[in-house]
Amino acid sequence: MSRREDLPAGFDEPVFAEPWQAEAFAMTVALHDKGLFSWSEWADALAAEVKRPDAASDGHDYYEHWLAALESLLSAKGVAGKNDVDALAAAWERAAHATPHGKPILLENDPGSIP
Repeated sequence: MSRREDLPAGFDEPVFAEPWQAEAFAMTVALHDKGLFSWSEWADALAAEVKRPDAASDGHDYYEHWLAALESLLSAKGVAGKNDVDALAAAWERAAHATPHGKPILLENDPGSIP
């Protein structure tokens, strides 16, 4: 068994800085597992995003590029276009603002949804 001081630096730090990063990671793995795209397709999409000229040199925006790559693949595969993704994100945002503190955020809470 390894002693605590033998662990690599940053071992106790969270893997993801924000919950949405973990969710984007999990969605990517789940969609790959369902056969929506191959890992080489994913690697190509992610590489295209992180090589963009506006990418941060220190990589602090890595998961923003991860999410953009996922959205790009969803669009390329005909699953959901950018407008679809943006509309759903806006609906979740409205639902979050309409949900009382401490209650689960449900898409049905979106005041802008059509009954």
